Amino acid sequence: MTAYPLTWLYAPGDRPQVVAKALASGADVVVIDLEDAVASDRKDYARAATADLLAHPPDVPVHVRVNAPDSPWGERDIAALAPAPGLSGLRLAKITSPAEVAHAARRAARADLYALLETALAVEQAYAIAGAHPNLRGIALGEADLRADLGVRDDTGLDWPRSRVVVAARAAGLPPPPQSVHPDTRDLDGLAASCAHGRALGFLGRAAIHPRQLSVIERAYLPTEAEIERAETVLKAAATDQGAQALPDGRFVDAAVVTAAQRTLSLARRR
Repeated sequence: MTAYPLTWLYAPGDRPQVVAKALASGADVVVIDLEDAVASDRKDYARAATADLLAHPPDVPVHVRVNAPDSPWGERDIAALAPAPGLSGLRLAKITSPAEVAHAARRAARADLYALLETALAVEQAYAIAGAHPNLRGIALGEADLRADLGVRDDTGLDWPRSRVVVAARAAGLPPPPQSVHPDTRDLDGLAASCAHGRALGFLGRAAIHPRQLSVIERAYLPTEAEIERAETVLKAAATDQGAQALPDGRFVDAAVVTAAQRTLSLARRR
């Protein structure tokens, strides 16, 4: 996996042919969904099909979104998939408390965990959830459920929860979270604008539900030529080892600016 995955493509666990296409799509991470994308009477089949796939490591990192902890399937999902050799991470749906993360970690042994925050209660506890267990590698919003929980109609009404999750992740020492999915797979202009807004809020990368969204997301989150040039200038200045200093254009360079420049150039290597 790249140091900074930018695209996370969901595929329904009960449709192996769609999962196979996702694995060949070029996504940085494929997320096999056992939760919202799978009907109740297909849950057992989806779990078994996913376990078969992950009996050997695929060429692409694969995460699995398991069912919610209070559902009839969540515990069985973790028990069946956590030991799979091909599993790169478990995405825990509808987490509302640190205790749920800790419980999943006990059940999942060494598996990397990612918590999805999908309710007002989860957002209120974002930092506590983010620091709940060493095996937790990231948090992210589930915006469809959160929008319903809050009764939000205008998309900008989610900007405060978005910022809250970005801050909580960073405060807990986790990577910047990826954005939630853009549900209209044909609205690529809207997707690009939404990604630009998410990037400005501090997100890094985005979940997708169709391969056609991947290139739009990647372009939106890759640094521009101007950003690369500025980052290179910062690192050249930092290499003089003179401490904090001002560049000729008036920008001030200190350790935090250097860290941001290093991340920009790391992302630029994907171009």
